[in-house]
Amino acid sequence: MASYALIEQARHLEALVLDVDGILSDGFVTLTNTGDEIKSFDIRDGLGMKLVQQAGLKVIIITGRKSQIVEKRMSDLGVDLVFQGREDKGIALKEACAHFNLLPEDCLYMGDDWPDLSAFSIAGMCVTVPNGHSEVRRRADLVTQAMGGRGAVREVCDMLLNAKGVYEELLAKYLAVPH
Repeated sequence: MASYALIEQARHLEALVLDVDGILSDGFVTLTNTGDEIKSFDIRDGLGMKLVQQAGLKVIIITGRKSQIVEKRMSDLGVDLVFQGREDKGIALKEACAHFNLLPEDCLYMGDDWPDLSAFSIAGMCVTVPNGHSEVRRRADLVTQAMGGRGAVREVCDMLLNAKGVYEELLAKYLAVPH
């Protein structure tokens, strides 16, 4: 669970920016005999992303690789902006911010390896996963309990919903008994 200081830090955030491999997926690249790639995504992460959008945050994807699987999944989720094939994630984060008239410090950036460090250096909050590279963990404001591709993004989404004061309100919609 995030500390009170982290919740306070997250209150002003306006965007959730995510790497894919190692964050939304487990970081493994699985190939079939025909060379097709397979990725797994945690369904809880997808709902979390939709919930933070309902709370008014933008959801942005910045990934170094290009994948039709990512394009399809993020389209299905209604993600606000997807950058694929971007090696310099700091530059991509600045471009995403310009697109939405945000500052990098308005963003929570979640990544797990060295290519994410340029975005870490400018984001308002930096988050990684327990199996993220040691240099990334050392620079993170928060290391999730859950692993990448296994609910880590949902953990961060719940923290953001609490920080924005809308967690209980959104949960109540799921607790309501239909008439």
